[in-house]
Amino acid sequence: MEPGLYQILILSTALFFIGIYGFLSRKNLITMLMSIELILNSVNLNFIGFNKYLWPNQMSGLFFTLFIIAIAAAEAAVAIAIIINLYRSHRSIDVEEAKDLKY
Repeated sequence: MEPGLYQILILSTALFFIGIYGFLSRKNLITMLMSIELILNSVNLNFIGFNKYLWPNQMSGLFFTLFIIAIAAAEAAVAIAIIINLYRSHRSIDVEEAKDLKY
C-alpha cells in the first residue's frame, strides 16, 4: 500500500521537529549538523510529496530536491572542515567552547 500525502506530511513534520529539537538542545557541533540535515531531509520529503500528489506530471519538486541535496552536501563538507579546524585549535567541538571565535 502506497502512503498518501497526509502520511508523508506527518513524517516530514516529525522529522522537522526532531531536527529543531536536536539543534536547540545539543551542544555538540556534529549533532547540530546532523539535526540540520534532518531538517533539510524533511523539506525534501515535502517537495517530493507535493510533486507526486499535486503536480504528478511536473518535475519541479524533484529538481528542487536534487538542488537541496547538492547544497546540503556542500554545507556538510564546509561545516566538517570548520569543525576539524575548531577541534585542532581548541581540542573540543562544543558550542560553549567556540564562543571566542565570535570576534
